[in-house]
Amino acid sequence: MKKNLVIVESPAKAKTIEKFLGKDYKVVASYGHVRDLPKAKLGVDIEHNFEPQYIIPRASRKHVANLQNEVRQARSIYLATDLDREGEAIAWHIQQILKVPKDFPKYRITFHEITKSAIEEAIHQPRQINMNLVNAQQARRVLDRLVGYKLSPFLWHKVRRGLSAGRVQSVAVRFIVEREREIENFVPREYWKIIAFFTQKDKREEFKAELVDFRDGKIEIKNQEEASKITSDLKDAEFKIRDIQKKETKRQTPPPFITSTLQQEAARKLGFSAKKTMLIAQQLYEGIDLGPEGHRGLITYMRTDSVNLAKEALGAIRSVILEKFGQPYLAPEEKIYQTKTKSAQEAHEAIRPTQPGFDPEKAKVYLSRDQARLYSLIWKRTLASQMADAIFDSTAVEISAKDYLFKSTGQVCKFDGFLKIYEEGSDENNKENGEGKESKLPELKIGEVVEKKSIEEQQHFTKPPLRYSEASLVKILEQNGIGRPSTYAPIMSTIIDRGYVIREQRRFYATEIGKIVNDLLVEHFPEIVDINFTAKLEEELDDIAEGKIEWVPVVKKFWDPFIKNLELKEAEIKKEDIIPEEKTNEICNLCGSPMMIKFGRFGKFLACSRFPECKSTRPLTETEEEKKELSEEKCEKCGADLVLKKSRFGEFLACSRYPECKFTKSIGLPEIKMKCPKCGAGDVVAKKTKRGKIFFGCSRYPNCDWASWMNPKEGAEEKDSQS
Repeated sequence: MKKNLVIVESPAKAKTIEKFLGKDYKVVASYGHVRDLPKAKLGVDIEHNFEPQYIIPRASRKHVANLQNEVRQARSIYLATDLDREGEAIAWHIQQILKVPKDFPKYRITFHEITKSAIEEAIHQPRQINMNLVNAQQARRVLDRLVGYKLSPFLWHKVRRGLSAGRVQSVAVRFIVEREREIENFVPREYWKIIAFFTQKDKREEFKAELVDFRDGKIEIKNQEEASKITSDLKDAEFKIRDIQKKETKRQTPPPFITSTLQQEAARKLGFSAKKTMLIAQQLYEGIDLGPEGHRGLITYMRTDSVNLAKEALGAIRSVILEKFGQPYLAPEEKIYQTKTKSAQEAHEAIRPTQPGFDPEKAKVYLSRDQARLYSLIWKRTLASQMADAIFDSTAVEISAKDYLFKSTGQVCKFDGFLKIYEEGSDENNKENGEGKESKLPELKIGEVVEKKSIEEQQHFTKPPLRYSEASLVKILEQNGIGRPSTYAPIMSTIIDRGYVIREQRRFYATEIGKIVNDLLVEHFPEIVDINFTAKLEEELDDIAEGKIEWVPVVKKFWDPFIKNLELKEAEIKKEDIIPEEKTNEICNLCGSPMMIKFGRFGKFLACSRFPECKSTRPLTETEEEKKELSEEKCEKCGADLVLKKSRFGEFLACSRYPECKFTKSIGLPEIKMKCPKCGAGDVVAKKTKRGKIFFGCSRYPNCDWASWMNPKEGAEEKDSQS
């Protein structure tokens, strides 16, 4: 007996869906894409409207043959690939390779979640393939292929072989390189703060305030001399409460997750890369074996830019909040959020649990550790979005002394609301400023004189901007309209795989080759790395998806000036213009000719100036070039100067007496500035394991063997704040 054939991308998804459909249905997997552009050639017919020349990859032929065999035994076909543009394109490709008669029953179905009700509803509301979505995906694929296959050989000729360029990835590299240059060029500016500590008369409770104004104007203290003059002036001053402002403030609930915010929070809170986040989210979406309940999808579709929640889901979420936390924690009415993403698909849903009542405690029995952590994050954020706002009592106190004005602020949580289960992470380190910490001021009165216990002069320096993390890079890409939900994770993976950036301590560092390629593109191919141009192109892809414009004119408008400029630059630019060869005083050990600094796959190296007659090369070490890059730091073993060196994994410090002294030190590890908690004599220093994981140990090792995975200073600060 013939059955209805349902085709999905993955076996996991097929296994879950088959549980929900009756014996009249059979569910099979295509194992992802069944057709793609060829790897060995351009695969785009430029002369005939940029027609893609698709092939069936060797790895997909077995799966395609299986699909064709299944179709011969089917009475109808349901194409149930993912609901985004890529999923629509996969469905179209499957339909093309199956070559079924025009009158053969074939349908396209989509769903936001893999649950019995969602699948049954989709089966009863089939549609035809949306060619606007397919064409938008084709346009993106063709544009990326044209850039990659035409610009990459140019980089091989002008920089070095093996490089490649991407349309969207190049913009991401530009952000990282420009941030790197900001940090390199940053000049710290000194400034001072005056902090006074007060008590009320006959009371021991102490509170602090900062000097903010002088003669009703904002005060700036530039050096210690100015700071000391102020503290001297305040030595015998009377300190009086001038004003007290009390108000109630609210912290509003966060919206439910979309792809970008899920990736950002998973990076901040769980340490997941964007790629890992999407891989685990895919597993949760496609279905997990829940024992007696069988396979079930635990979250809705994870590639989305909409913050909408389905009406039925809102009701279920609010019921769980009421049951678990009580009426005070439930928002008075349903919260509807507006997306900040201009091109968001409002028909889509945010990422949420398919069954809000299935809480993390119940789920963790069936999930791996990472699956459980990500599911818990999604579940908590979803519930938080429909909970009551957090309420704080905020107090601001002004304390006058002569012509000076001090200010002290306090904040006490009156009602925790959604903070009971969830607090949004941040890319900035706000611990130093005490941000997010509760601080209570004593009961004070206007006109009251307070006693000054002590006054401190604190030296500070302005800090450079932070390097991008995955979270902050996704955020800046989204803010500028670069890429879409399905592209953020591949962007991160690609720029690392190409060697344009490295990731250390969850931050991106631009490599030397990344800077060279970026500078070349910025100067000679500005449209490729122009933020506004790339964002405009993304908007045009959105317009294609909505049926507003045709895809071929969009590609042609990009292609004509691009190829004309590429041909011009191919003839105009020489390799030595981009990477000048540098002469050194080093002598070739084979022929005695001068050695030159050249650039290779892993950075700079020494090569004989008589190449190709003499092919002598050696690593760039202990040359005059390197000795110029002395660090201000001294070797912790022998006291000699430390030298800045570079490896394929980035920069590090090494002893200038190498190989006699083999001391090395990573750059960018946190400074602890704290004595060893075990011996009290050594300093706590950050170190790395062979696999790159950071830990903390005593500088007197092996005489003291104290070590910890946790930053002891942060642990101490946390204890202090709780006491």
